[in-house]
Amino acid sequence: MDKEVLIPEELIMNKIFFIRGQNVMLDSSLSELYAVETKQLKRQVKRNIERFPPDFMFELTPEEFENLRCQLGTSSWGGTRYLPMAFTEYGVLMLSSVLSSDKAIQANIQIMRIFARIRKMLVENTDLRLEIERIKNSINNQNQNIELVFKYLDELIVDRENLANRNPIGFVISK
Repeated sequence: MDKEVLIPEELIMNKIFFIRGQNVMLDSSLSELYAVETKQLKRQVKRNIERFPPDFMFELTPEEFENLRCQLGTSSWGGTRYLPMAFTEYGVLMLSSVLSSDKAIQANIQIMRIFARIRKMLVENTDLRLEIERIKNSINNQNQNIELVFKYLDELIVDRENLANRNPIGFVISK
C-alpha cells in the first residue's frame, strides 16, 4: 500500500537556497513541508542536537538572514524571533530520524530525491564545463599554430622581396 503524498517539485526546489557554499533548506520551509510547527521542529532538533553537527545544520547569521530576506523580496518574514536553522542535505536526512510522522517521512523522501537530482545536475554541469574548457584549449592551440604559420609566411614574403631588390652575385654574361 503506497501512501505517498506528492508535493509539487517546484515547491520544494523553490525552498532550497545556496548558503555558505551548500544547498540548504530552512527550518520554516521544512516544517511547512512536514506539516509540523517550526517551533516543534526546532525543539526536536535541540533535543537531538548531537545528531546535527555543523555540516548537517547551522544557524544563519543576522547578515545571512537579512541577505536572504532581501533576495526573497519580503520586508518581514512572519515576525520570527530567532534566526533560522539551515539544514544541508545530510541534515534533512537526519531529520527523518527525529520527526517520524507519515507526512514527514513522505516529504523527506521527496526532498532527498530532489537533492540527489540537484547533485546529478551539478556533476553533469561540471562534465560539460570540462569538455567546453578542453575544446577552448584545443581552439586556442589551433589559433596559435595558425598565427605561427602566418608569421612564417610573412617572413618568407619579406625574404623574397629582399632577394628581388639585391644585386645579383656571380658572373654576368654580356651580350
